[in-house]
Amino acid sequence: MAILNGTELKVYLGNSGQNTLVAYAQNCTLNINQSTREITNKDSNGFKEVLEGVRDYSLDVDGAYAWTSGSDTDITNGADDLIDTNVLTARLPVTFMFGDNQATDDNYYTGQGYITSMSLTGGTEDTATYSFTIEGTGTLSRTEV
Repeated sequence: MAILNGTELKVYLGNSGQNTLVAYAQNCTLNINQSTREITNKDSNGFKEVLEGVRDYSLDVDGAYAWTSGSDTDITNGADDLIDTNVLTARLPVTFMFGDNQATDDNYYTGQGYITSMSLTGGTEDTATYSFTIEGTGTLSRTEV
């Protein structure tokens, strides 16, 4: 069994078919949930019974907050860009790809959602960071390369 290196899990965001790696991302988590609906009745012998309900997913990303790259050129895929294009001005849904699609047998997940929260943090003499959450809408798909 091969253990996956966490660095290989990357988050790409895109609108209109172009996926761009999120700048300076350090951690990413894909959360997938299956809710239940209660069907307990008088024949349940005092025990709760459930069946499947709706599924949902969200994506959490955090990383180092920056405006420019190491070569001092403006970056176009950083936290500020996400705020501008998907929250402040247009409130557009984000298409995302979570995983890696660079080699045979790689897997990745794709979905669409809205940025529902974003924070920028700066501690004294510490690296400034960002974090955001995308709440999924519609289907989440898994693809094997």
